Amino acid sequence: MKRFINIIILGIAANGVFAQSPMDEGFQLLEKGDFSKAEIFFDDFLKDHPDNKTAQICYGRAVGLNGNPNKANTLFNVLMTQHPDDYEVRINYYESFLWGKQYKAAEKLYAGLVEDYPNKFGAILGYANTLSNLQKYDEALTWIEKALLLQPGNPSALISKKYMNLGLANTLVQTQDYDGAKIKLKTIFNDFENDRETLLNLANVFLITKEVDSAKATYRRLAINAKDSIVALNGIALAEHIGEKDKEALKVSVLAKNKVSSISDSELREKTYERYAQALIWNRKFVTAKKYINSLSSQYGDRNWVLALRATLGMYTGNIKKSLAHYNAILASDSTSFDGNLGKANALLALGRIDEAYAATYKTLDIFENQKDAQGLIEKINGQYSPYVQETASYSFDNGNNLAYATNTTVNLPVSAKFQSSVNYQYRLTENAATSAKANTHTATVGLTYALIPKLKVVGVAGMNNAQFDGNAYTQPILNAKLVTEPYRLQNLELGYQREVQNFNTDLIEREIVMQHYGLNYNLGSNVGLGWYTQLIHTQQSDDNQRDLLFTSLYYTALRKPTLKFGLNYQYLSFAEQVSTIYFSPEKYQAGEIFAELGGKFASNSTYRINAATGLQQVEDGDMTSIFRVEMNVKHQFSKRLSGGFYGKYSNIASATAAGFQFTEIGLQLKWSLKKQPFFFDKVASR
Repeated sequence: MKRFINIIILGIAANGVFAQSPMDEGFQLLEKGDFSKAEIFFDDFLKDHPDNKTAQICYGRAVGLNGNPNKANTLFNVLMTQHPDDYEVRINYYESFLWGKQYKAAEKLYAGLVEDYPNKFGAILGYANTLSNLQKYDEALTWIEKALLLQPGNPSALISKKYMNLGLANTLVQTQDYDGAKIKLKTIFNDFENDRETLLNLANVFLITKEVDSAKATYRRLAINAKDSIVALNGIALAEHIGEKDKEALKVSVLAKNKVSSISDSELREKTYERYAQALIWNRKFVTAKKYINSLSSQYGDRNWVLALRATLGMYTGNIKKSLAHYNAILASDSTSFDGNLGKANALLALGRIDEAYAATYKTLDIFENQKDAQGLIEKINGQYSPYVQETASYSFDNGNNLAYATNTTVNLPVSAKFQSSVNYQYRLTENAATSAKANTHTATVGLTYALIPKLKVVGVAGMNNAQFDGNAYTQPILNAKLVTEPYRLQNLELGYQREVQNFNTDLIEREIVMQHYGLNYNLGSNVGLGWYTQLIHTQQSDDNQRDLLFTSLYYTALRKPTLKFGLNYQYLSFAEQVSTIYFSPEKYQAGEIFAELGGKFASNSTYRINAATGLQQVEDGDMTSIFRVEMNVKHQFSKRLSGGFYGKYSNIASATAAGFQFTEIGLQLKWSLKKQPFFFDKVASR
C-alpha cells in the first residue's frame, strides 16, 4: 500500500512545484524509484541552491524513501517552521510519518489537512491511505470515494481502493464473515476486471468455505497466461482434494508438473512440485511419494517446504514422531511458520500429548489470529475432552419369544487430559412372551481412565448389578480392568479382565451366572489398506463351566471417503461342559463369513454406517448352516453440543442361547456435551 502512496504524492508534487528544468534529472530518478541516486543528486543541488524549497522537498523525499524516514521527518519539520502554511510542505511532511509507520500521528495530521483543504485530491487520498494503514477500511473507503469524486477514474485512487477492499475482505475472513468477504472482493472487479490478486483471494475464500466448484471456476478465470495457468492448476488440485476427489487432484497435479518444466520461475516450480507430492500422499501412494520427496531433498536440500512434505507423509503413515521432529526443524528456522506451528499441534495431538497440543494450537492462533483450521483443531480437542451425557434406549426381540427394553445412561467427566471419570447406569427389562416370565436388572458403575504416558492408559470400572425376578433378587459386583496401548505405530493392544453377570434373557438372569473374562484384543494396521484384528477370550463361569473364544478378521480398506471396508472373519468357540438345555455351550463351534462396511456423510451434518456379513457356521460336527447379520446407524449433529441418531441390527449367528437363533434390536441415541470446553480448559488456555 505504501508504494502507491509514494506514487500518488510524487505525482501531485511533480505536477505542481517540480517544474524547474535544472532538476529534471532528479525528478526522473524519484519517479523511477532510484532513491539513492536521487538523494545524491538533490544533496549536490542544495549545495549551490540551499534555499530552494522544491529541492529541499525532493531531497527529503529521496532520503525518506531511501530507508531513512526519521531523517526525512526531521528535514520536513524544519521546512514546516519555514513554511507553516505551505500545502506541498505539509503534505510531504505528513507522508514522512507514513514512511516511518507512525500511522496514528499521521491520521491526526491528515485529518487537519483535509479540513483545511477539503477539495485537494492529494490530501484526501493521503488521508484515505492513512486510514487504510490503520486498518480502518470502512472509513478509508468513504474517503477514497470522495477522492474519486474529485478525480473520477484516477488510477492511483482506484489502486488504493482495490487494496482497501482486499484488506477489508481479509479482516472479514478473520472474523469468519465469508459472505461479506466475497462481496467485497467481487466489487473490485468493477474497476479491475479479473484482477489477479483479487481472484487468488476470492478462490481462497471459496476453499475455506469448501465451495469447491466456485473455487475451481475462479482459478480458471485466473488462467490467462502460462504461469497463471499453472498457479490455477495448483489451486484446482487443492480444491479437488477439499472436495474429496483425490484422484482428480493427482491428475491435475501431474498436468501442472508437466507444464512447469518449461517455466523459468523457481518459486512457482517449487510450489508445483510441492502440490504434486501432496497429491501423491492424498492418494496414499506412499512409496512413490517418499521417493519423490527424497529427490526433492537432493535437489533443494531440507528447506522448510520439503520438511513439511516429509512431515505430512509421516502423519499419513503413522510415523508421528518423525513428523514432529520435522515440524520442530521448520520452527527452528522460522518460528512463525503456519505449517510448522499447526503441523506440530496436530502431531502432538496424534501422540496423545494433549496439553502440548493445546499450547501449540494457541501459539498458532497468536500468530494467525482467528485462523479457521487452528480454531477447528481447538474444537476437535475440546470435543474429545468435554464432559458429556449420552442416553441410549433400545428394544430387542428374538425367535425364542424373548423381549427386552433397555436404557443406558453414561456421564463422562474428564478431569484432565490424563485423567477421566465416568458414571453409567443401565436398566434392562426382559420378558418371555411364551412363559410370561419377567426380570429386570439395574447396573450402576463408576469408571476411571488414566494415561500413564501418551499411548498407554489403564481403565478401571467397578459397580453393582442388581437383578429382580419372580419375587427374588440378588446383587453381584461387576468389574472391568484393562490396559490399552499402542506398542508400535499402526498397532493397538488391549489386555483386560471383566467380571459380569449374564443378563440376556429371563432364564439366564434367574440362574445368576457370573462370568470372568480374561481377554486380549490386537489390531495391526498398515499403509496399504490391509488390517488384521484378533480377539482372544478365556471365560470362567460361576457354574464351573469354561469358555474359550477366538475371533479374527482380515480386512481391507478400499475407500476412505466414503469409507468402504471388506474382509473375512473367522470365529471359534468352545465350552468345557455342554449344558445346551440351559444355554448354547458346544464343545466346538466355528463360523466363517465375508463382510463389508460402508460409511460416510449423506448431508453436511449427517452420517451413516452399514455393516453386513454372511457366511457359514458349524456346531460340533453338524451340517453347516448359513448366517447373516447386518447393522446400521444414522447420526445427525443438531448443533456443536447435541447429536443423536438411531440404529438397528439383525443377526442369526449362534449366541449364548442357541443355534438357529435370530435376534433383532433397534434403538435411539442422544449425546449432549455439558460444556463447550473441558473442565480443565481454562487452565490449559491460560498457559
